Amino acid sequence: MIDVRLLRDDPEGVRKATARRGDPALLEQLDEAAELDVRLRDLTAQRDETRARINELSKQVGALRRDGNLDEAEARQADSRQLGDVEQRLAGEHDELSSRLRGLLLVIPNVIHPDVPDGMSDADNPVVNGPHRLPEVFADHQHVPHWDTGEALGILDIERAIKVSGAMFVMTRGAGATLGRALCQFALDRNADAFEEIRPPSLVTSATLTASGQLPKFADDAFAIERDDLWCIPTAEVPLTSVYRDEIIAESELPIRMMAATPCYRREAGSAGRDTRGMLRSHEFDKVEILAIATQEQAPGLLVDMVARAEASINALGLPWRTIEICAGDLGQSHHRSFDIEVFAPGVGLWLEVSSVSWFSDYQARRANVRFRRAPVDGKPQKGTELAHTLNGSALAVPRVWAAIVENYRQADGSVAVPAALQPYMRGIERIVHR
Repeated sequence: MIDVRLLRDDPEGVRKATARRGDPALLEQLDEAAELDVRLRDLTAQRDETRARINELSKQVGALRRDGNLDEAEARQADSRQLGDVEQRLAGEHDELSSRLRGLLLVIPNVIHPDVPDGMSDADNPVVNGPHRLPEVFADHQHVPHWDTGEALGILDIERAIKVSGAMFVMTRGAGATLGRALCQFALDRNADAFEEIRPPSLVTSATLTASGQLPKFADDAFAIERDDLWCIPTAEVPLTSVYRDEIIAESELPIRMMAATPCYRREAGSAGRDTRGMLRSHEFDKVEILAIATQEQAPGLLVDMVARAEASINALGLPWRTIEICAGDLGQSHHRSFDIEVFAPGVGLWLEVSSVSWFSDYQARRANVRFRRAPVDGKPQKGTELAHTLNGSALAVPRVWAAIVENYRQADGSVAVPAALQPYMRGIERIVHR
């Protein structure tokens, strides 16, 4: 969440940045948060003054009793009890206001980076790299949707997936399942030079989901296990963000880089009928995520590096790709700045987002209380701690890359050639044919 002190010290700057998102309701929330902050600070001062007066009276009562002035001591004690009632009321009002302010701050979006392009929707997202590897013309045999090719080759069985789990679930089989697993290992290997592999739990608490910014705003998009207060992760970003929650990290340990291959679960609420055929949008899918915890100074360079890593992986697969920057009106709630890598799938005739790399500034770290302590200067320890910055990216999301490979690498005879970069992971399979 945003720093309430920033809202206090630079309200116009925050409003100006937030106005770029194009949602007037957000400005109303900012005004409400600023008003609550003023009321809360006034109430805090009253509460603290009352507590100080109670403490002073307690000292006076003790002194009067020692001096044998019992009547005066009793009178002061009565005053103290009255003030105690006032203090209790003020403390209750303080807790209520504090809870209201925190609840509001949890849904107010991050402050946008000044370099984020203007725009109101995904139609306004500019292409900043590419397109690359995009042929002038695709062959006729490439204009076949991956679900038709997958069914014909016996590597995609949507009908039985629906029988087992319901709509918007998919099941790969044979070489199709091997292809999905190969993509995960390929992405892990390409980032193993700098990122520590972690296998986090796939079920997390509400606190963990809140720390990454998923709750409360996106509760309807998540799968909940209410009996145990657990949630199925929508992305490995969620548990990885909380690995260092409520911890203080030494500056010398930063940046911390982690990666994870996990299943991801999403209701995709509000997405019914949109890109729901085949592998394009499903309730469960596999993805490799990369995440970094850093200082503010390290974050911009890490963003460039993580975008380049995602681009290089897609390029190595020989797919047509481009990179877009997300404009202000399309930027996610937690995002400070964000880039998407897209591949072109000729069978469906669409550019498909296969990776999103984002910088969250200290928005997530404030929710998760991830802090670091600066290194000593001239041998002298630095006072206090600072909030870290977090960044994350999809090193590779399996379903859409799988679909793009099946469509781009489809051959005239209906088989699918395996990209050379994946062949070492395919148990000798170089071409997928009907089994």
